[in-house]
Amino acid sequence: MNMLVLDAGPVGASAQPSPADAADCFHCGLPLPVGQTWPVTIMKVQRSTCCPGCQAVAQTIVDSGLEDYYLSRTALPAAASGSDFAAIAPELLLYDEPEALRQFASGTDARSSEATLSVEGMRCAACVWLIERRVARVAGVDACNMNVGTGRLYVRWNRAGCKLSDILLAVREVGYAAYPFDAARQEGQLQRAGKTLFRQLFVAGLSMMQVMMYAVPAYLAKEGAIEPDMDSLMRWASLLLTLPALCYSAQPFFQGAWASLRHRALGMDVPVALGIAAAFVGSVVATWRGQGEVYFDSVTMLIFLLLCSRYLELAARRKAASALHTLSHALPASAARLSGYPASREIETVAAGRLRAGDVVLVKPGEAMPADGTLIEGDTAIDVSLLTGESRPLHKAAGEPVPGGAVNASQPVLLRVIRPVADSTLSALVKLIERAGQAKPQIALWADKIAAWFVASLLLFALAVFVFWQLADSQRAWPIAIAVLVVSCPCALSLATPTALAAATDALMRRGVLIVQSHVLETLHRATHIVFDKTGTLTVGKPKVQGVCVFGAEPATWLLRVAAALESSSAHPLGAALMEAARDGAACGVPVRDIRHYAGQGLEGEVDGMRYRLGGAAFVAELSGSACPAQGADDCTSVYLGTGGKWLARFDIADAVREDAQAVIAHFRAAGKTVILLSGDQLAVTQRVASSLGIDAAYGGCLPERKVQFVQELQRNGAVVAMIGDGINDAAVLRAADISFAMGSGATLAQTHADAVLLSGGWIRCAKRR
Repeated sequence: MNMLVLDAGPVGASAQPSPADAADCFHCGLPLPVGQTWPVTIMKVQRSTCCPGCQAVAQTIVDSGLEDYYLSRTALPAAASGSDFAAIAPELLLYDEPEALRQFASGTDARSSEATLSVEGMRCAACVWLIERRVARVAGVDACNMNVGTGRLYVRWNRAGCKLSDILLAVREVGYAAYPFDAARQEGQLQRAGKTLFRQLFVAGLSMMQVMMYAVPAYLAKEGAIEPDMDSLMRWASLLLTLPALCYSAQPFFQGAWASLRHRALGMDVPVALGIAAAFVGSVVATWRGQGEVYFDSVTMLIFLLLCSRYLELAARRKAASALHTLSHALPASAARLSGYPASREIETVAAGRLRAGDVVLVKPGEAMPADGTLIEGDTAIDVSLLTGESRPLHKAAGEPVPGGAVNASQPVLLRVIRPVADSTLSALVKLIERAGQAKPQIALWADKIAAWFVASLLLFALAVFVFWQLADSQRAWPIAIAVLVVSCPCALSLATPTALAAATDALMRRGVLIVQSHVLETLHRATHIVFDKTGTLTVGKPKVQGVCVFGAEPATWLLRVAAALESSSAHPLGAALMEAARDGAACGVPVRDIRHYAGQGLEGEVDGMRYRLGGAAFVAELSGSACPAQGADDCTSVYLGTGGKWLARFDIADAVREDAQAVIAHFRAAGKTVILLSGDQLAVTQRVASSLGIDAAYGGCLPERKVQFVQELQRNGAVVAMIGDGINDAAVLRAADISFAMGSGATLAQTHADAVLLSGGWIRCAKRR
């Protein structure tokens, strides 16, 4: 066992390794790999570790203030596996400390925790199957999901049943390094892996080209045209030139195959390694004997092409992971807060995480908005391309909201924070993206399950082919068996499926479409019915108050103030129209208490001791106790305000239809889809919008329960329903549909219940891009 001699010295002194241990891992004592180490700064001295796992554990020890561990230990843990590992790797228990656990795990409820881990050393779908199977066997694990595209393992466990150290141990037992996910650290690991893979690819390519120089003349020459001595020389030269590719470039395949066999599993590397080894051994025997076929050119070419596929797969994984990494670092670390505003404009620099609702911050040109807020001074243009995919800057004036993470592209502005950083639009988006990576499409699950069985079947088939040809024609048995192993290698199954899904999801993300649930890519093309909400979906979503009809003696400005106060907690576009009208009329808000939302009907609240209702005519009539005195025009949406025994006002609101909505509806109809408009708005308004867009089926006045019943009835009749909506009242029907899309500008509740979120503010623009 490797030992580390510590220079105790004074308390807090750095632990110094003896010269004999300079080539060993400071954490576990194992030899450092040649040309590659993972550094960690411990007690102000940079130490080298042998793998990402040791680096992650050591960094956690440092971050948790437990560096004295390295002073107090008397021996280093030796390498082991199985049940002995826990006894000799006590440093894993440090991950169970509350201080360390809070850094990378979160509680889903009173009994459960969840965390995302990075896993190193994965090579194929069989690796995913092996990791998930082993972790699922840990007592107390409720759910686990390995994403080969991003190299992350999502785990949810019962804190009373197991600890995080048990899960990390389970992953290491099957030959992989696992550590809590850190975007910067994982990016560094991917960069190092990419450089190593590129070097191996370069050596394989160079060997392949040199070997082909000797193989081509043998292929082109007629039989007997090459003298035996020259033929022998070319074979021996090919053998020597193949050795670098075999001994260095093919290491990933041999290491992967050995790890699989050592843990009694069959990974995709097993048939590849067997094929390469068999072809090389057969060629060496033929070269030594001076007779028979040689396959040195095939060996080097196979290694080169397989490494090419792995290099492209690694590049796709890095690209897929870059979106989350970019978003995670979009918010600035600090902000310029004006603590005494408006009395004082003195600026203090504070951590962005300390900002609270009501704080006023200065945002200079080129800086990102530190949190969601409202502009209170200055007009500017903001760049929201990172959030929505919209490339054009958007003009924002004082009084308008802006999302955190948007970049100020024009002039200095003052921003009043409306919610803390943890609850900002960008933070919610990052959580949605992380949630998107925690589930797999059925096609990926199928690939994971079949991978190991496919390899076993392939090996048995190759053996059967060898036995058959050994009996039929022994001279051809060996090369044909090798061909079966090489040609039937299931690389497409193991790499192409998860890589293609990761690349497609990333491409949609960059175009403003966030895939939240895994089945979207598989289900969308099967949809038979496309069901739309109206307001904010087919319409612009920015309705305006066209007129106010007053039924009593109260002034219109006061009634607008009451309506705006009731709508202040709502994200519905009609509510936004009332609040905008109140601001335009220089009306300030009034204090409102006990606001209650009635989905699909309206709101109720108390102002100055009186109960008010705002919403549809039937809803308000329940409080006023009489029939509506005057109905609104058919081309407007009417919102009514009333109190006990009295009707107060009718607000006529109209919303413009999106300019390109008709073309998109025509596209769906031409594709054979049944298009339906399902709205909670008045039937007359709904039918008018449907008629202008060429939609035959339109249903208005639908409450959330009716929307769900309508979709479920379609599904019972065999329809595959795609639903697009944006409001709080759409959350239930979005969940009920086979596939659902929520508008990025809509209610957060709708987004969390949808299968995909259209971040660009319009599904029509996204559809055009696709």
